[in-house]
Parts: sequence; C-alpha cells; structure tokens
Amino acid sequence: MRHLTIYALRFLLYILLAAPPLLFAAYAFSTRWFFPAPFPAEWTTAAFARVLRDSRTLSSAAQGLGIALTVSLLSLILALPAARVLGLRKFRGRQTAWLLLFLPTVVPPLAIGMGLNILFLRLGLAGTLTGVTLAHLLPTLPYTIFTLAGSFARFDENYEFQALALGANPFQIFLHITLRMLAPSLLTAALFAFLISWSQYLLTLLIGGGQVLTLPLLLFSAASGGNPSSIAALSLLFIAPPVLVIALTARALSQHGNEIREQY
Repeated sequence: MRHLTIYALRFLLYILLAAPPLLFAAYAFSTRWFFPAPFPAEWTTAAFARVLRDSRTLSSAAQGLGIALTVSLLSLILALPAARVLGLRKFRGRQTAWLLLFLPTVVPPLAIGMGLNILFLRLGLAGTLTGVTLAHLLPTLPYTIFTLAGSFARFDENYEFQALALGANPFQIFLHITLRMLAPSLLTAALFAFLISWSQYLLTLLIGGGQVLTLPLLLFSAASGGNPSSIAALSLLFIAPPVLVIALTARALSQHGNEIREQY
C-alpha cells in the first residue's frame, strides 16, 4: 500500500509538471480550439511557424541567451573569491556581509530597478547590453555565492597544501584541485544564474529601455495581445533553453558522480 501511494504521488507530480508544456503545445500547434471542446478542432504548425518567421523572436532569443550565458560566467568569476572567504573563514562582520549580499533578494525589484536605471543613465549604460548584463548580476550573485559558499564550508584545503608541497604552482592547484572538487557546485551555481537571468523581465525592461529585447519582454507583449496560439508558441520557445540546460546539468552531475564512485 505504501509503494502504491508513492507511485500515485509520483505520477501526480509528473502530470502537474508536464501539464503546462503539453497545454502550450496543444495551443501552439492547433487552431479553433474553443471551450468546452476537449481537444482542438484542427492541428497546424502555422502559428508556430509564424512566430519563428518573426525576426524579433530569433533576435530576442539570441540576445537573451547571450546575456544569460555572460551573466552565468561573470557570476561564477565574481562569486568564487567571495564564497571562498565566506565559506572558509570566520571573521568579524561575516553576518553583516551575508546580509548585504542578500539584500537584493528581499528589497522590492522595482526599487532596485529604478535606482539602477538612474545610476546607469548617468553612466551611459542604460539601453545597452552591457547595462542589462550588469543589472542581471544583482539578483544572480547572491544565489551563486550561497551555493559556492556551502561547498567551501566543506572544502578541505589540505589537498591544495599537499599539491603545493609537491611543486604545483597556484594556477595548477586552482585548475586541477579546486575547480575539480567544486565542479558540481559550479555547475549548480551556473544553472541558477542562467535561469534567473534568462527569465528576468523587470530589470531588462527598466535598464534596457526598449533597446534590449529578450524573450520574456516579447512574451509579455504577446500576452497583452490575447492571441493564444502566439502566446503558447513563444512560451514553448521560452521554456526550451531552461529545460535543455537543466537536462545537460543533470547529466554532467550524474557523470561526475559516477566518476567519483569509480575512483573509490
């Protein structure tokens, strides 16, 4: 009975997870689907093809991907030294540092966006890809630092000391010891940064000022138009990169775990 309950709950969870993409697919590849009909009256790829032919769709998706990948890389570069100090060292003001790092996650996004907009207007960064990328770092850095700091809290520096004693230089130690030991956390942190940046709407709107168009902006614009087929097609395009990135990350983590088990 217990196993049956677990399987039933698991099946229900799968249904809940699969329902939105399936519904989007039904709307994106159909026409004349009106309530209370349980299924579309006609299946077609016209709506999806129309969205793909729109030059704004491909350009916004390309810009969003470029920004998200850049933000992921920059987040790791900036978070790694901060996470090492916060995870390994005990010092006065450590809790204050944590509080300051996580302020962007508790302060209303509109307040942050308006403040950044005023600052970036003065710096000439408003309406630019650089400005949007820097703005996306604000909500992503707390999560990447937190993820990496948790790994550094369990990190054994003796491995680095042993490599140093054996003649390895700092770069070799960082590349072959530190990064290899932190690989799962780095992948997870990069995943968080990518997902947050890819789905960012408010900061992109405020800092981009209509000059930087990403898929969330295009999707919100289409949602106000009220065309279910176009909205569903854009939604499928919007969720495709996160699903692919999550699948690749899960596969990489699984392979890394298998390699560790084989070594021991």
